[in-house]
Amino acid sequence: MRFEDKTRRADEEDASSRNAEVPPVKAGLRDRIAHFTWPWFSCTMSTGAVAVVLANTPNTFTGLKTIGKIFYIANLVLFLCFTALIVTRFILVPPKFVASLLHPVEGLFFGAYWVSVSLILNGAQSYGVPSSGPWLIKALEICYWMYCAIVFVVGVGQYYIFFQSVKLNVQDAVPAWIFPIYPLLVVGTMAGTMIPSQPPDRGWNMWVGAVALQGLSWVVALMMYSLYTQRLMTSELPTPSTRPGMYVSVGPAGYTAAGLISLATQAPNVVPVSQFNQGSYPDGNLIKALGILCGLFIILFSFWFFCISTVAVITGIRRMSFTLNWWAFIFPNAGLTLAAIQVAKALNSDGIRGICSALTVLLVVMWLLVAVACVKAVWTGELLWPGKDEDKTMEGIGWGRYGAFPGDPSGRNGKQQ
Repeated sequence: MRFEDKTRRADEEDASSRNAEVPPVKAGLRDRIAHFTWPWFSCTMSTGAVAVVLANTPNTFTGLKTIGKIFYIANLVLFLCFTALIVTRFILVPPKFVASLLHPVEGLFFGAYWVSVSLILNGAQSYGVPSSGPWLIKALEICYWMYCAIVFVVGVGQYYIFFQSVKLNVQDAVPAWIFPIYPLLVVGTMAGTMIPSQPPDRGWNMWVGAVALQGLSWVVALMMYSLYTQRLMTSELPTPSTRPGMYVSVGPAGYTAAGLISLATQAPNVVPVSQFNQGSYPDGNLIKALGILCGLFIILFSFWFFCISTVAVITGIRRMSFTLNWWAFIFPNAGLTLAAIQVAKALNSDGIRGICSALTVLLVVMWLLVAVACVKAVWTGELLWPGKDEDKTMEGIGWGRYGAFPGDPSGRNGKQQ
């Protein structure tokens, strides 16, 4: 599958220019489903992230758990619906499955599907285990290891595909280049949530796996960070409508800091007393201190990217229109919030707890605003419309009443002119 060089900048096109490419026409349900792309799973990432944050936020009140369960159930429903829609898309247009994974924009978001799975498992631990029997604890252990194996293969396979088949320009580097490894970045927080309910021997195995996989994902993310900062130093900012996607860079450091501190907190309970040395000081307590220190060392890196992204969004807000990038207002910043929650626990700071509560409220408010904007965009045909989604630059793939996607003026099944 070949793509034109123009696809390298497809993720940065203004909504206004995208709207001008395709005249308003009537598209049927099949036409719209055929454009349901992987970036839609950034919605389930955000919804699941809010549910996880609500389950961990320090200052609680009556009904908070219920609100969290509502978000969790809503995320389950959305995930199942989105999965059905994207499977239907590939049934309607089978070649689009491979093409979607090779696409220089859409393919990056395949990892969003697996991050959504991780957040569902995390929420099952927080909301399901307290109300169920030991069967769920065992099931989550099995799912944890299956998830780790699958997303490791995804991380290797996707980057190999991009190294081998898709030639991207460093001048167009975006935080989404981190997405293939993103499913591993959330393993630490997931394991930190599950370990307390696991038997000591199984918890120890999960702990070791989580530390190793978190290290892998963090190092890969650092390499992608370097390419992204090189782009920022030598080229222009993303276009205003796609600048919310800059918040994706907040997530890796945030989830890594949250995972390290969470795993460090569990260390005294799962690390054998003399696993690494024969001294009298318990290894778990030493690891706890080092892990908290490492988390504190990283968290401000996440906040630094948050500040840069916020300034970039504010300076371009008057020229912004809705894209699926707007979901990045939530799920990466949820990682920063989870890291702050872990810091508050480690330092026993009421001030940081207050900040965490404020961040939680902001995340919920932003989710509501983005959800309304997303529904409006679908209703008005700004999304799920021929020629307006991430797959519009695919060559010669499609179907329609006239040999092309309905409403495609090129007559070449979605190929850009």
